[in-house]
Amino acid sequence: MAKKKRFFECQNCGFQTPRWVGKCPSCNSWDSLIELNKEQIEYLKQSSQKSNIESKAIPITKIKAEDIVRFSSNSKELDLVLGGGIVPGSLTLIGGSPGIGKSTLLLKIAGNLASMGEDILYVSGEESASQIKLRGDRLGANQDNLYLLSEIRMENIVNEIESKNYTFIVIDSIQTIYDDNIPSAPGSVTQVRAITFELMRIAKSKNIPIFIIGHITKDGSIAGPRVLEHMVDTVLYFEGDSNSDLRLLRSFKNRFGSTNEVGIFEMDSSGLRDAKSMSERFFNKEALMAGSALTIIMEGSRPIVIEVQALVTPSYANPKRSSTGFDSNRLNMLLALLEKKLDLPLGTYDIFINVVGGIKIQETSADLAIIAAILSSFRERNLSSKTLFIGEVSLTGEVRDVPNMLHRLKEAKTQGFFNAIIPSKPLEQNDLKCYIASSVEKIIEWM
Repeated sequence: MAKKKRFFECQNCGFQTPRWVGKCPSCNSWDSLIELNKEQIEYLKQSSQKSNIESKAIPITKIKAEDIVRFSSNSKELDLVLGGGIVPGSLTLIGGSPGIGKSTLLLKIAGNLASMGEDILYVSGEESASQIKLRGDRLGANQDNLYLLSEIRMENIVNEIESKNYTFIVIDSIQTIYDDNIPSAPGSVTQVRAITFELMRIAKSKNIPIFIIGHITKDGSIAGPRVLEHMVDTVLYFEGDSNSDLRLLRSFKNRFGSTNEVGIFEMDSSGLRDAKSMSERFFNKEALMAGSALTIIMEGSRPIVIEVQALVTPSYANPKRSSTGFDSNRLNMLLALLEKKLDLPLGTYDIFINVVGGIKIQETSADLAIIAAILSSFRERNLSSKTLFIGEVSLTGEVRDVPNMLHRLKEAKTQGFFNAIIPSKPLEQNDLKCYIASSVEKIIEWM
């Protein structure tokens, strides 16, 4: 009698093995492997069968390049993140914490496109059509060409897509949709993989852009298998504090453009809209308190003036190191550098770092401002609200140049700043007074 074949699949990453293990060798998650039944195994065999159509390789020089034609979403911030607009036939995944504005943004975009006479389909597996209509009333997105479908069966969704020539489709959310032909629960690895593949087939064959909303896990990553992010063309993440009215939409993958751009939105009573002015959202133009310093970071091609805050206080037990919006490992490196180069007894102090506005610093240009804020709090000396600190600090205490320095200084002049502490003299002269700080020791002169 033939021995029954068994397969186990990880519900986090999709890893398969013929025997059960407690810890997934691929993603290191515990108790995530589940045995596949006979129907699931047959489905995987059928989906992995090779196509009878043979394809031949051709020289890359003979391939005709296709021009990407984009259309606007009527949201400048979203168009910026997408690389200039929505690409027909693209599959885009948007993730973010609950209540941050994923459904609100896409319903607003759907309403914008419907107001231009396009037929738009919004599929919701979590809310009823009446709930979506109430939100649409608040957003001003209700249009005759905006069609709502409250459905979780993939077969019914496909039938609706085939029945009308839609130009834009929203799926809210991918974890709630299921296929009857796959005997597993909605949100499982097999379901998400099959449904995403079907949506990709529809998007490419019909040249329809499809936006998918995805849930996230506790660590902030998209829930479900990692293959979901590999299959889509664009992956966008919402960032920001739910208690703040600012939201940041960051691109982590984009096959049609750059991943450096960030869209900034603000939430109000009418929903999520493009942030109009960033000049006073991330820093205080009035006199700074001790422990605050200003710098300019680059979010894609956009320079943003931000305020970093430091609190240095004597420790009565084990010294604490905490940072919000700044890499904690880099903070420890800067503190060790200050102790060695400036002989500061920071090992007996609690040190807390915060970046105003909920922004997360992804570059090293704020190193100099972090050090200035720490020294300001340690010595209880206020820094000028008209002075900026821009520069990367190395392990040797050297202050180094950062990219786009001229662009940063032009933005500083536009915002009304007078002074800038930078690593080297700029190539172009402007009305801004630039002071050179080639090493960490030079910072003492401005404290």
